[in-house]
Amino acid sequence: VVFRQNTPTGEKRQGSEVKKKKKGGVWTFTLMDPVILLVFLVRALCVESAPAADEIKYLPGLAKQPSFRQYSGYLNITDVKHLHYWFVESQGSPADSPVVLWLNGGPGCSSLSGLLTEHGPFLIQPDGKTLQYNPYSWNKIVNMLYLESPAGVGFSYSDDQNYTTNDTETSFNNYLAVKEFFRMFPEYIKNDFYISGESYGGIYVPTLAERVMKDPSINLKGLAVGNGLTSYKYNDNSLIYFAYYHGILGSEQWSDLQTNCCSGGKCNFHNNINETCIHLVKQVYMLVWTHGLNVYNLYAPCAGGVPGQIRKTKDQMTIYDFGNLFRRYEWGRLWTENLKREYRLGASVKLDPPCDNSTSLSTFLNDPYVKSALHIPDMLYWEVCSAEVVLNYGRVYEDMKEQFLKLLGAMNYRILVYAGDVDMACNFLGAEWFVESLQQQVQVTRRPWFYYIDGEKQNGGFVKEFPNLAFLTIKGAGHMVPTDKPIAAFAMFSRFIKKKPY
Repeated sequence: VVFRQNTPTGEKRQGSEVKKKKKGGVWTFTLMDPVILLVFLVRALCVESAPAADEIKYLPGLAKQPSFRQYSGYLNITDVKHLHYWFVESQGSPADSPVVLWLNGGPGCSSLSGLLTEHGPFLIQPDGKTLQYNPYSWNKIVNMLYLESPAGVGFSYSDDQNYTTNDTETSFNNYLAVKEFFRMFPEYIKNDFYISGESYGGIYVPTLAERVMKDPSINLKGLAVGNGLTSYKYNDNSLIYFAYYHGILGSEQWSDLQTNCCSGGKCNFHNNINETCIHLVKQVYMLVWTHGLNVYNLYAPCAGGVPGQIRKTKDQMTIYDFGNLFRRYEWGRLWTENLKREYRLGASVKLDPPCDNSTSLSTFLNDPYVKSALHIPDMLYWEVCSAEVVLNYGRVYEDMKEQFLKLLGAMNYRILVYAGDVDMACNFLGAEWFVESLQQQVQVTRRPWFYYIDGEKQNGGFVKEFPNLAFLTIKGAGHMVPTDKPIAAFAMFSRFIKKKPY
């Protein structure tokens, strides 16, 4: 009677070549030949190091190859699902540096956007061919793991091409991916581990952390969520206030909203039943999302011009709305259902973040030489977001309060909720209201925080601290904080990781 791994051998394709790759699974009992018994026991007890086949030996676009190691390949989480990862070791001491997982949001958008446009070691240039080193890369002090999740996003794929999923399945598959990563990189299993992300990462990060905290083999130390969707209610309600106090709404429109959506000093823009209120909220939504305002940074220009909600050509329909706002109203639901119907009828649908030009990213990542360097199968095509994933994605949670309270109640994990203060997709006010709703004891009252540019002290925003929890704003940054304010973002991240005062 011996241990047997019940997950069969998987396949890893690289072009036309097929390589066999051992996969993780659950160990069960079965009868087996003594010789095979010995082989399995040796494999089970053997400690391996980073997979040499996944190491990136040469990355096109760089004038000089990096001094740190980096890896790209697949974390095979089930018989059919293969999640693409890109792992960059710390530029400091990899053996002693924390491992930080990064998840971009959407749902349905690629974390390679975070790597190549936000806080990775090199940033894509407008020509779509050149990479420049990032002096404020987060891998200056940590090992960064970028995961494209769920399957169907970026270079991640499923053999059965079934990309219908939801919050619960995604968190479980992300957990399996973390386990598989540490199996493939056992030298990092004892390192401090952090989970981070932005946007719909406000769902991804805490739901994954809730699973990881139950696994004593993973040294979870904390999580960071940037401009995260942690509560639909607070995000919806706060956007109307944000729009008014940033000059988007006039005083007459604001007065009408107050009259029809508010009662007893409280306003409900999230799920009001007053028909006039519903109509007024839709007007605000259309003004914010479809009239050329950059929802990711109010004061930045709109790349590509005013997109509206949708653009149609003869061959393709491009949508710019992820359906994250005002989902409780019929007009919001009908918009999503109409898109799903078009998609099921065979329409070619592409999903692009509004006012954000991802052409250079797509050009670079779909270059055959780049794909070969990253060990990506030839047949896969990279897009920044997957319409198929988002249109078939099931949203299970309304907010993350239960997950945050569970993590805080353990008193073992440090949590950072940060927000660029000119983002409208997941605005800072909604994030602050969510943090306040956790009703934690205030440890440090709201105050400015500072960082240095060329030796000069600058105001970075504001911070409020609670036991094991901090809420921090980044002045002048939008949805993608490290893109807009790289120096401030690195200062914030460094203090979080090094447990220094903000």
